Amino acid sequence: MKNFALIGAAGYIAPRHMRAIKDTGNKLSVAYDVNDSVGIIDSISPQSEFFTEFERFLEHAHQLKRQSSTALDYVSVCSPNYLHHAHIAAGLRLGCDVICEKPLVPTPDLLDELARIEQETGRRVFNILQLRHHDAILKLREKVAAAPKDTKFDVELTYITSRGKWYAESWKGDPRRAFGVATNIGVHFYDMLHFVFGKLQRNVVHHSGEANAAGYLEYERARVRWFLSIDANDLPDEAKGKKSTFRNIDISGEQLEFSEGFTDLHTTSYRELLAGHGYGLADARHCIETVDVIRSATPVRGEAGEVHPFVQGRRG
Repeated sequence: MKNFALIGAAGYIAPRHMRAIKDTGNKLSVAYDVNDSVGIIDSISPQSEFFTEFERFLEHAHQLKRQSSTALDYVSVCSPNYLHHAHIAAGLRLGCDVICEKPLVPTPDLLDELARIEQETGRRVFNILQLRHHDAILKLREKVAAAPKDTKFDVELTYITSRGKWYAESWKGDPRRAFGVATNIGVHFYDMLHFVFGKLQRNVVHHSGEANAAGYLEYERARVRWFLSIDANDLPDEAKGKKSTFRNIDISGEQLEFSEGFTDLHTTSYRELLAGHGYGLADARHCIETVDVIRSATPVRGEAGEVHPFVQGRRG
């Protein structure tokens, strides 16, 4: 049984990590968050220590090191995007391996810095890339691998997840802390596209706004038109007033259905990681490089056939 600490216990994704720790037969020893709305711990790991001040959390973690039976083995990081690097570094320097949510860090330079800290501490960083464990994604990857090598699939990716006014007031709505909509809600998909279709060859942005973004990605085995949004006004007519999220991935005329099967992907990720099959810094680099380019790119008009239909009339 391994001892875990959790940073960012009040966040949306934290309960999935708590359950994954429990379901893999391990112990959540201590949790930390500046917010104290963490009652979910009672139903998963009520014996866990909890702190709202990082200094007290860090001191407790150091005290746990005095005995091998209580010393922390892993730190799981679910904090806001802009704090990931600092919290990962702290976990490594505690002598722990670190498991972190996406996006791991915003830039390749910070990935390089984490690699240096890995070398200094002898510990490792792992990224949760749960779509790589989804059955539908794995079957698609097999299909692509089995297709003739000169086949390039035409992909249209549309993801709209409506957010209310609270979003703009939270860290998620601040580009300095969340790094923009393409990074915050798109990094999962960019990793999935690389995992399925290979290396990225072109990365063009057609639209970039506070609430939505769009562009074109060309991989070894696919041409991808993408559109991401948190604005309910972008929902297609058939979805407006009926649901707040619209997810569609069209692959050469066939719909990829993967709306189900997400429930246990974090537990699967933990189980694979603990068995020695985790995704480290090198695995995360591709999607970090992708979002880094998207954030800094100047939107262009786009060539025929490369512009997502939702972008017509609003490029720039």
